[in-house]
Amino acid sequence: MKAAELRKFSNEELTTKIGQLKEELFNLRFQLAVGQLEDTAKIKKVRKTIAQMHTIISERKTK
Repeated sequence: MKAAELRKFSNEELTTKIGQLKEELFNLRFQLAVGQLEDTAKIKKVRKTIAQMHTIISERKTK
């Protein structure tokens, strides 16, 4: 997702989505360890999206 799309969500929605993405990241790492993961770039994408969400939440706290 783009940062502009993420900014449309409330903090509660972002927090919920972060939890879902962390679960997905866990599953991706598990698949990588087992050798079932085909798209290894997806791990980087999920981590980046989580970081963007954390950044948006912290920006809102400082304003």
